[in-house]
Formats: sequence, structure tokens, C-alpha cells
Amino acid sequence: MHSISSASASASASAARAASSARAHRPALGIPRHGLRRERTDGKIMHAVLELILAKGIGAVSIEAVAKRSGVAKTTIYRRYANTDDLLRHLSVAVGEPLDFSGFDTTFDGLRGVLKCIVDCFDEELGLKAIGVVLSSSNDYLTNLAERVVTPAQQRFADFIGRGVSSGAFRGDVNVPFLFQTVIGSMMAAKALSDSSHDTWAHDMASLLWPTLTAR
Repeated sequence: MHSISSASASASASAARAASSARAHRPALGIPRHGLRRERTDGKIMHAVLELILAKGIGAVSIEAVAKRSGVAKTTIYRRYANTDDLLRHLSVAVGEPLDFSGFDTTFDGLRGVLKCIVDCFDEELGLKAIGVVLSSSNDYLTNLAERVVTPAQQRFADFIGRGVSSGAFRGDVNVPFLFQTVIGSMMAAKALSDSSHDTWAHDMASLLWPTLTAR
């Protein structure tokens, strides 16, 4: 993978933090401020549920425990969800939304965009550090949760590669499942071993995969 100077990496990280801070302090176009607050609150609740499952098992999930871990008042949680079962049902829906790569061209920049989209989604929905725990778990609920996140992402990735094959941009004998597993493994390793940004990882991973996809 490309080596990037510490100064460049630091500047990139600072810019990313500044952009993130700016987004956090202004309402998105077309989305009412109260809608953004609700999304942020729901995000805190859902991440607290997942953290409890990963740390203590599904039996540890309760409205009280979620309120304590998330910092969201119990009354607020009860206004959104009837009980613990309702929370768990909504968690599976919240992390199961499929990605959409149809807008990316089958070019190097398109591949980089797809990879950036994948890492952003996984880090936002589950948290990259939790991905390995979820994927390796023998718990039926977590296994199903992982499948709802990973399987749609792999299918969309395969669709993207298929478009490239059809257009002649990519070779036709690429092992897509293995390629996707490599992507997932690289995401987890990068999170555990470095502090590189999602942009940096996506560029480096695209540079690694591109020769494999295009070599004749």
C-alpha cells in the first residue's frame, strides 16, 4: 500500500475532523433540526444495544441498561420502543439497509468510492472493531445480524464488479467472494493497527485491488 507522510496524514485527519464538526453543527439540507436530533438519539440507542450484546450477551439488553449506556432517558426510549423485543427488532432493521453502488463508474475512482462507501457504512452501523466479534460469534442473533449487514454489501459489491466485467473494464475470472473477504479483513486490520482515515484506506485498498481486477 502507498506510504503517506505523517504531515500529510495529520493534515488530512485535521481536515476530516473539521468537516465532521461542521456537519455536526449544521442541519442537513431538507432535514428539519428535530429530525436530526431524533436520528442522533436513535443512533445512540442502537449502538448501546449492540455494545451490550457484544459485551454481555443478548440477555443483558434491557431498557434500563440501554438508557444507562447510551445516556438517553428511559422515558425517551419508551416513547420510541414498546419494550426490549421492539428494540431488538428495530436494531436488526437499522443495520440491515443495503448499500447502493449504482452511481459509481467501473473506474479506479469508482472502485475507491465503493470501498469508501463500504467502510463508512460498516463503521457507522456496527463499528469496525465490532465487526470481527460479530462475524466470529456463535450466537444465532449476532450471526443473523452479521448476515443482514455483510450479505447485502457483498451482493452490491458483486453487482459493481459484474458491471465492470460486462463493460470490459474488469476481467471476467475474478473471485468476487474472496475479494470481498479481503476487503472486510483489510478494514478490520486497518482499524486495529492504524489510525488512517477512511479516505486513505479506500485509496490504498483500491490501489491494491485494481491490478487484480484489470490485469489481462
